[in-house]
Amino acid sequence: MKRTKALVLLSGGLDSILAVKILEAQGVKIKGLGFKSYFFNEKLAKKAARALNIPIKIIDLSKEHLNLVKKPKYGYGKGMNPCIDCHILMLKKAKKIMLKEKFDFVATGEVLGERPMSQNLKSLKLIEKKSGLKGYLLRPLSAKLLEPTIPEKKGLIERKKLLDISGRSRKRQLKLAKKFKIKSYPSPAGGCLLTDLEFSKKLKDLFEKYPRCQGNDIELLKLGRHFWQEKVKIIVGRNEEENKKIRKLAKRSDVLIEMENYPGPLTLVRSYSKRKVPSRILEKAKFLTKYYSTKSRQKKNVKFKISFG
Repeated sequence: MKRTKALVLLSGGLDSILAVKILEAQGVKIKGLGFKSYFFNEKLAKKAARALNIPIKIIDLSKEHLNLVKKPKYGYGKGMNPCIDCHILMLKKAKKIMLKEKFDFVATGEVLGERPMSQNLKSLKLIEKKSGLKGYLLRPLSAKLLEPTIPEKKGLIERKKLLDISGRSRKRQLKLAKKFKIKSYPSPAGGCLLTDLEFSKKLKDLFEKYPRCQGNDIELLKLGRHFWQEKVKIIVGRNEEENKKIRKLAKRSDVLIEMENYPGPLTLVRSYSKRKVPSRILEKAKFLTKYYSTKSRQKKNVKFKISFG
């Protein structure tokens, strides 16, 4: 008899790990599918796949995902997280792989009511429809609370062995983790920077001042202290490691400022207009460079080195 095959979206979180375990308990052959972008990486997904001993495919969504984040059709959550649009994008990718590699269905670790924006009943139905996976998207943790899928109707999956978890409580998931002897899993907060309110504020500022921003601009948002002066961004490194990363991300048109006679931050000045950076803004950048070095803050003999990326 042909073995049932499922493609499972694997974030590396407990819910997606449990989805794999529940399906494997029914003899389903699993392949994981993970994603990476400027706002999250694939490390947890790969770690989970190794622990589960299943193959995994990683898709880089970076550019496509950034365009989506700029103008999501279904809006943002508390931060700059367009969770519904994001899930639709991922599941569209999953559908293509399902058809190409002849999987019987796609599965996720989504739990009804766990996330207010993207996992209420209306959103789950919308995501399934817009992804083109209607009838072929199985959510093992909440399946008994949702309409039967085509693989259930065909007898490829036993519905009675699926679960009926709902809500934000994690008690049943934690119980299942013990049952399946899952010892290592991340906190449910997730690894997406778009849910971080501080990062979201910086991203929103960047979108407003420079809507055409690209990956390099996003990577810089993850580093240093940020100060806007009109359409010029000043980024002050917080430690040696950040200084090195900022230097690597510097473009030819960026101004780099550091102190010659005291240890301290590397400061990058980037203009988001066609104008040359005004001298008063460079002076502000020098002041910030000196201010964020405790050894030079009160000194008057500071010498600055200015270069270009």
